[in-house]
Amino acid sequence: MPEPARGLPGALGRFRGSLPALVVQRVAVGLVTLVVVSAIIFAITSLLPGDAAQAILGQAATPEAVAALRAQYGLDQPGPLRYLHWLAGLATGDLGRSYTAGVPVADLIAGRLPKSLMLAATTAAVSVPIALTIGIVSAMMRGGPVDRALNLITLCMVAVPEFLVATIAVLVFAVKLGWLSALSNAMDIATPTQFVRAYAMPVFTLCFVIIAQMARMTRAAVIDQLSASYVEMALLKGARPARVALRHALPNAIGPIANAVALSVSYLLGGVVIVEAIFSYPGVATLMVDAVTNRDMPIVQGCAMIFCAGYLLLVLAADLIAIAANPRLRHR
Repeated sequence: MPEPARGLPGALGRFRGSLPALVVQRVAVGLVTLVVVSAIIFAITSLLPGDAAQAILGQAATPEAVAALRAQYGLDQPGPLRYLHWLAGLATGDLGRSYTAGVPVADLIAGRLPKSLMLAATTAAVSVPIALTIGIVSAMMRGGPVDRALNLITLCMVAVPEFLVATIAVLVFAVKLGWLSALSNAMDIATPTQFVRAYAMPVFTLCFVIIAQMARMTRAAVIDQLSASYVEMALLKGARPARVALRHALPNAIGPIANAVALSVSYLLGGVVIVEAIFSYPGVATLMVDAVTNRDMPIVQGCAMIFCAGYLLLVLAADLIAIAANPRLRHR
């Protein structure tokens, strides 16, 4: 009997340290985080001033009509009960119905989500290669004039907010030069030229900050690996610095770089709100801004949950890539 007793903890330990078990743990933590975030979102939207029923019917509506509409949408129920009903709907994929449009919120988001995903994917496709190149080159030439120049440029880019970049882009490329339209209408795109005209300024605005953040985090991750003892040993053996950086340090920095990419790309989920509003881009963020104006809380709550879920998925993917790339993390 003692032998199986010793073997069982060892087997459980190996399972806890295995990649599938870590995936289950990370997913469980993500789901708990999403529930907590849902409570925060519901509480914040419930504390917003004004009455949704009054906003829908207008100031001329009678108290009886306002009360009837509040009862129709369940706004006369206590807050905790409304949250439980909403949370139960989220678990089944039901985000509720729009107060103003009278249609399911999921249908409204489904019509806008592909546009937001296209904007985010285009921005990521442009920014990730550029940022990784800048970060790796800066790390390989750390302390030199190239590194100092790149650090100064990226620091200046990080310090400039998106709305200022977007405003300057409109003034230069739309008003002054007339090359692009100030509004990004991505509804009817049939040619590459139309695609460039529709996405050039929104993508440029988002890339301006994303590239700087990602490049600086990539530089820090690569420099951390270049300072390791195995890199110093390879250099003492006569290996060229470029070979050591690309063949030895860079593969070991995949985990931190994946985190840097995920955090930077997840920034799109927040920054896209400002960009879509400025350029009137028909995405989820514009839908959310309009819903805030109309006090259509189901749409606001649904869009906020979409953004939070996307952020958690990106962080989870980066975490799993880091664990897969570094076996030592599997046994922590």
